Amino acid sequence: MAGHTRGSGRPNQWLRNLNAKLASIPMILTAVVIFLGGTVWTVVYSFTNSRLLPRLSFVGLDQYERLWAAPRWLISVQNLVIYGFFSLIFSLAIGFLLAALMDQKIRFENTFRTIMLYPFALSFIVTGLVWQWLLNPEYGIQSVVRSLGWTSFAFDPLYNSNIVIYGILIAALWQGTGLVMCLMLAGLRGIDEDIWKATRVDGIPMWKTYLLVIIPMMRGVFITTLVIIASGIVKVYDLVVAQTSGGPGIASEVPAKYVYDYMFQAQNLGQGFAASTMMLVTVAIIIVPWAYLEFGGGRKRA
Repeated sequence: MAGHTRGSGRPNQWLRNLNAKLASIPMILTAVVIFLGGTVWTVVYSFTNSRLLPRLSFVGLDQYERLWAAPRWLISVQNLVIYGFFSLIFSLAIGFLLAALMDQKIRFENTFRTIMLYPFALSFIVTGLVWQWLLNPEYGIQSVVRSLGWTSFAFDPLYNSNIVIYGILIAALWQGTGLVMCLMLAGLRGIDEDIWKATRVDGIPMWKTYLLVIIPMMRGVFITTLVIIASGIVKVYDLVVAQTSGGPGIASEVPAKYVYDYMFQAQNLGQGFAASTMMLVTVAIIIVPWAYLEFGGGRKRA
């Protein structure tokens, strides 16, 4: 009798939430066929000498050897490392500081929050064009400051090949810091008010409370924010095209632009696929540790 009950319960388990399971089928098919299939297709054809059209003519690691021997690719990787390093640090630092200030229940909080988040609503192309104008030495920030009397003031990062990547970084921080602030503010608002009361009773300074108590409690928020920022860093393209088009020369090249140029302008699909695969590896390096920390590490702690 007990066996019959267990056996009859299984079909009910399969039928439970049937509508939700049926609704998830298109998403699963999309993920498997388009995303996974496209990824495998890209990796396979990165080992071919495809030019204008893809063809299965394998050349081993030739495309990767050419890739890492190309000065343009090396410069793009170097720019991505510099841009990524400073973008992570400044986005987190500025975003958290703004969130901490906003968490003090200031007046007109909603207005300030809207103003800070507004740049994120703009496209990267618009942001790039805005900052291209602001950083133009003839009628941007430099021109305005010089008109006020400081004639020796110089601020033209987009026209200096040594610091052009920092001009792009300024625009990226202006657009993305507001989102980081909102994520951090949501994390801060999730902290129990009793914790703040206890630290005040114990006489712990506010900066030490943030450093030793609040930030460790916001570990999940920080990890999620890091993944969001890092994914945007790897695929940065629009800002570069809008601000510099990769110039001066190739000083502001980035991997995503390298991929686009080789696939759609140079008509060298094999080289573009190889560069895409290297970007995929970079994303995997970011996602795998995050998945382990979020899921594997959590189970171990439990």
